[in-house]
Amino acid sequence: MLAELPKNLVLLAVGTFLLGWILASISARMGGGSARKRDPRDDRIRSLEAEQRIGLTNVEQLREKLEACEKELATATEGVEKRDRVIEHQQAKIDELKQDLRESVKKTRELRHELTDRATESLRSEVKQRELETELSVAQASTDLIATGVLDYSLAEDEDDLDEAAPSALG
Repeated sequence: MLAELPKNLVLLAVGTFLLGWILASISARMGGGSARKRDPRDDRIRSLEAEQRIGLTNVEQLREKLEACEKELATATEGVEKRDRVIEHQQAKIDELKQDLRESVKKTRELRHELTDRATESLRSEVKQRELETELSVAQASTDLIATGVLDYSLAEDEDDLDEAAPSALG
């Protein structure tokens, strides 16, 4: 392919390449002195831009963490509210049961008092019944003795007569 091209064209291409290389070298040497002496403000700007990028990355990470914490907080708050409702419900039941217990104890005391009163009354009635039975049996015995004639009050006028009648009855 190179053989088919005219020699002038090949020489022209090689010359153009060499001329470009020479001009680039000269330009690099002349511009190299100014490139080495950079402005310190440019370095500061680049450093601040890097810090800004790092800061933005950190801010994004912190925002993600904040969102995660807010979700956890919302979940925890919801759990606490549910627990508080359960506690309130249980406290209401406890208060209701305490009130029922107080009423039951009061009722039990009243019933015990009434039972004690009835037992006392029953005991009094039983004692009175026994007294009446005793009096009745004594009266019955007196009536039987009078009916049989063992006790005859109409014949005994004085105690002296009774004393005189007693030895004759014994003898």
